[in-house]
Amino acid sequence: MEPVKVGVIGCGVIGSRHLSIASEASHIELVAAADLIEANRASAERFNPPKIYDDGNDLLDDPEVEAVVLAFPTQYRTAVALRAFERGKHVLIEKPIAMNAAAVEQLIAARGDLVSGCCSSRSRFNPAARLATQLITTGGLGALRTVHCRAIVGCREKPDTPRPAWRLTKALNGGGILVNWGCYDLDYLLGLTGWQLKPQSVFAQTWTVPSVFQSHIAPGSDAETHYTALIRCEDDIVLSVERGEFMAMHSHADWEIIGAEGSLKLTMRDEEPENVIYNRTTTETGVVSTTLAEAGDAPESPHSTPLSDFAAAIRENRQPLTNLENALVVQQITDAIYASAETGDVAKIGG
Repeated sequence: MEPVKVGVIGCGVIGSRHLSIASEASHIELVAAADLIEANRASAERFNPPKIYDDGNDLLDDPEVEAVVLAFPTQYRTAVALRAFERGKHVLIEKPIAMNAAAVEQLIAARGDLVSGCCSSRSRFNPAARLATQLITTGGLGALRTVHCRAIVGCREKPDTPRPAWRLTKALNGGGILVNWGCYDLDYLLGLTGWQLKPQSVFAQTWTVPSVFQSHIAPGSDAETHYTALIRCEDDIVLSVERGEFMAMHSHADWEIIGAEGSLKLTMRDEEPENVIYNRTTTETGVVSTTLAEAGDAPESPHSTPLSDFAAAIRENRQPLTNLENALVVQQITDAIYASAETGDVAKIGG
């Protein structure tokens, strides 16, 4: 496979991860990096990109760059992605995909024959996720009933370093914990089920940081640190999601997918299929628990990151694991959660 010539715009924490992957993968050639911040440009030098720009537009104008990764605050990404499409570049967008669903629809309309997707797919590359997906999509659980996650992070000691302002600022990030982590949660659960869930409506609530932990976040933060949502889908399937940080409780996580004929208990980031519990059922024996690894081998995947998959998708003339249409569903749910939380009423999803 001829290496894909990639440029990375945004060289901060997550951008550096992309730079590292691009500098090491055999099917990717890192040709350029760009960042408005001088310290980030200096940090990017350790990955030895041949060209470093202080303006992302200059990178987009570079004819050597085939594909770009956008790894900077959400507020600015849609406009840059649209310019990249205009210049014929394939585009991988960090999560969350955009500020709202209307922006994602713009991206879909502008993409044409180019390859584009979102990094919210990260947790679906591990063997446990691949094996769970195979089991669910081939009917191993029967007709789905409920898909559930509750992931809580208890508050730790007061930090002694400044917290990033964008992370809990609606104007810069589109929201708080829901867009920072909820997009991973939704992508994971919808992806494991083969994107067969068709969400219709949601009833939700959000909360900002408790006053006792106000000092743990950046001054002026206005976005949520805790949300819960009950999402009704077609075919009587219910998707229930809750995530919180800076919580007044111990950290814990609970992930379950329940069907009429079986269920799975799993975690998002576990790479060991042996740690995923598969509850089989028969009329004679009732429920018998086993490990997912005993149910079969995980399908092979040569990719372990969104960037690796994105580059391969370009050469294989396909879309990545989470394409823009998938990301639109996640964003539509996200928008509806915010709408329901604001009004106190059920919100319709999409359409």
